[in-house]
Amino acid sequence: MQLIDQKTKHIMEGCKERARSAGLRFQDETLEYIVSNRDMIELMQKNMIPTLYDYWVHDVEVLKEKGKYELYPSNPYETVINTRPAISFYNDNNPDWLNVMIFYHVLAHIDFFQNNLYFQHTWDYDLAGKALADKRLITRLRSEHGRWVDYVIEFARGIDNLVAYHSELSRFHKFDNGCSKRVNYYFDVFLQQEKKVSTSEYVKRLNRYNECLKERGELGEDAFFAELLTQHPEFDAAFEKYQSDTSPASLDLLQFLIDHSPVLNRNENKWMKSVLEIVRTTSIYFQPQVRTKIMNEGWASYWHEQLFLQDDRINGHEVDFARVNAAVTAMPKMGLNPYALGLRLFNWIEAQAQRGCYSMDYQRLQGLEERRHFSNNSDQTHGRDFIFKVREDCCDFTFINSFVDQEFIDHNKLFVAGRRLNRGRMVWEYYVRSRKADSYRNMLYDSLYHPPKIEIVSGQGTDGALYLRHRNEGKPLVQEYIANTMLGIEFLWGGPVKLETEDAELDSDQETDEEGRPVNINWSKVLYNMHDRKLTKERL
Repeated sequence: MQLIDQKTKHIMEGCKERARSAGLRFQDETLEYIVSNRDMIELMQKNMIPTLYDYWVHDVEVLKEKGKYELYPSNPYETVINTRPAISFYNDNNPDWLNVMIFYHVLAHIDFFQNNLYFQHTWDYDLAGKALADKRLITRLRSEHGRWVDYVIEFARGIDNLVAYHSELSRFHKFDNGCSKRVNYYFDVFLQQEKKVSTSEYVKRLNRYNECLKERGELGEDAFFAELLTQHPEFDAAFEKYQSDTSPASLDLLQFLIDHSPVLNRNENKWMKSVLEIVRTTSIYFQPQVRTKIMNEGWASYWHEQLFLQDDRINGHEVDFARVNAAVTAMPKMGLNPYALGLRLFNWIEAQAQRGCYSMDYQRLQGLEERRHFSNNSDQTHGRDFIFKVREDCCDFTFINSFVDQEFIDHNKLFVAGRRLNRGRMVWEYYVRSRKADSYRNMLYDSLYHPPKIEIVSGQGTDGALYLRHRNEGKPLVQEYIANTMLGIEFLWGGPVKLETEDAELDSDQETDEEGRPVNINWSKVLYNMHDRKLTKERL
């Protein structure tokens, strides 16, 4: 692995100038490395971070990928790490014209990392440096505790999707109206929901609150509530009860174990908390990447296509570009290509926004012809500005939920394919199951990353047991993973672990809808109990 040469770096700097002129925003410092195919295979198992801690599963994956490469030699043209400065890797056999296309693709990824709100907690983060420090710590712990370090890593990675990523993100977007929780509770809940006062009475109380603030300044709130307690002495008790009832159950199992596990808090085991913290912070760092795969790849594909074709340095390579670009962004009949779907969505959104279609005037139109010929926007840059805003605010779920509509499905001739067995010929047949936007969106939702919601229920476990409750969102837990995952949690907790969930019961002749989903599912509550490394299950 080595830095790119000066000639290639000069090409990259030219791409940066053109990308910035088009509106992309990214920090100026970047590092680019040339790697071989075999380097790529080894780095991919570590999420392309050379400094990530060593773990035996990485070695197994490298051996597996090397075997695949012997049979089917192919590798990505590039990959990029979201760190400061951004680091990207390029295949050592790329010609210059291909590097121009790839540089634009990489710069768009960097723009996405540094401007999408779901990456906000990574904006000032030197991941490569942090990973190196973690790697050194893990190495030292291995020299002191041997194989137990790998057991702890394995148990922690079994639950590294239960880290409450959205709670972490919400720290950057807290809504504050300037009032205390007590004031918010009084006006939003106590008066409206509990006392059900009239509007005139509500306004009267609000005016009195403002008068107190005006007359007493910082002491105004205390004066207001002193008056209130003479009329409603039960207020403080009601407020305390409201706070305890509305405290959300934690969804961050790894952090809960770090803070409250009796076994991890013993002096001889405190090193395990460092391992859990490394696994947790690494997981949180990569959460936005798995939640924005379609958007991120679509955004990069949109820009490499736009900027490459305007770059006069690649004259004569348009056909080469078309061949490579088609292979990357072709829409498959079966399965999902995030590059292709994301690219088409950004093109579609830009065109629709340019015509003013994301407006009430357009939404009110019922006729197909009226919608087809609608245009009420004269600003030629509105469509481009709109997709920059989408790039900033959306993740894959909101991207799909907001913009995959029937018009997009019809325009791109998309459909959901089904599969059935032809018993006469004993072959699988594929057919068009649905062309409806709802069906297509459901297919896309099923492909998105969505970890189960597991709540930590305090006060419900007995005899020191950790009680977990799975919130049913229409899908059962994967049965084959329950035993080993709970075994790891029991080790990290140091006592019994109970898991309340719901099993789906289906009949063999279950009726299905047009999307192949069961029409009626019988859910039954069950409780898994892991105690002394033995798993039992009972119905509730």
